[in-house]
Amino acid sequence: MTEDAFPRDPEAPEPARPPVTPGAPVAPVTPGASGGSPPLSPPAPAAPQAPRPPAYTPGSAQPRLNRPVHERYPQIRPTSGYGDPRITRTGPGPGAGTEQEPERSSKLTARLTLALTVVIGQLWGLTIVVDEWMSGNTGTAWWGAGFLCLSFLVVLGIWLLDPKDR
Repeated sequence: MTEDAFPRDPEAPEPARPPVTPGAPVAPVTPGASGGSPPLSPPAPAAPQAPRPPAYTPGSAQPRLNRPVHERYPQIRPTSGYGDPRITRTGPGPGAGTEQEPERSSKLTARLTLALTVVIGQLWGLTIVVDEWMSGNTGTAWWGAGFLCLSFLVVLGIWLLDPKDR
């Protein structure tokens, strides 16, 4: 197999080869051949090194972006945040995120669960009604349409139950 599974990019630089040290034997030494040691051949010239890419230096080709941060953004002062007089509130106080009215939360959760159950029932009913209508059973489809209207009225009643929670 002469071709590699991953062909080389023709525009990529050649991979670096280990440098040849002068005076190192090029041919392997075979004992007993012509009086002991083989003659040394002249060292081969080193392959030219591919030019290295320039070292990374942060910066931009646009000189205006190479200015220090305090010159690029003069509105950001070293004391922005803790010493900025424009900041008057530090955020939510202690106990933020905890439930203030657990009764109301449980009531809303129960209502949401009931409404989601009714919506799932409506989707199921709509599937059945459409299937019956397409089969030609219009009597069953009308009963299903009545079920869908009734479930809509249940959701409307849940919504009207407690107007102060909206």
